[in-house]
Amino acid sequence: MRHGKKINHLGRTASHRSALLSNMASSLILNKRITTTLAKAKALRKYVEPLITKAKDNTTHSRRTVFSYLQNKESVQTLFGEVASRIADRPGGYTRIIKLGDVRLGDNADMCMMELVDFNEIYKKQDIEKKGKTRRSRSAGKKEAGDVTEVEVEAKETSAEDKPKKAAKKAPKKAKE
Repeated sequence: MRHGKKINHLGRTASHRSALLSNMASSLILNKRITTTLAKAKALRKYVEPLITKAKDNTTHSRRTVFSYLQNKESVQTLFGEVASRIADRPGGYTRIIKLGDVRLGDNADMCMMELVDFNEIYKKQDIEKKGKTRRSRSAGKKEAGDVTEVEVEAKETSAEDKPKKAAKKAPKKAKE
């Protein structure tokens, strides 16, 4: 039975599994998206998300801790530079697993695509468009004080021309009295 076993061993020894996850995490950080099996992606999610959380705190200690897991200088540099700047305000959930419809030919394994959430440009553009459409205030139809339409400008010009004539007519009447 599988009671209480939280780690998927992936059919490998401990050293082989740690090397596999380290290499997959490095590839994910450098390429921002990888295609793998569903079981490996779920194991990788538990492995890489704490490392990304550590990257938010850019100290020597956190860099050394992450390097001990990844064993790749380029991926550590990318993680603490490019990735950490994008995920700074995100409280968690840095990765996304998207199941692909096809299966692997050799063993019929379920395939998926794993990506870093903040680096998918397709979803970001849709979110921005949706936010623009749904963010409406009650006074969206009303004009601001400085906004003037062409019709109002013409009306103001005609009324401005009429007012001096009226003022000129009134002035002599007051003088006569």
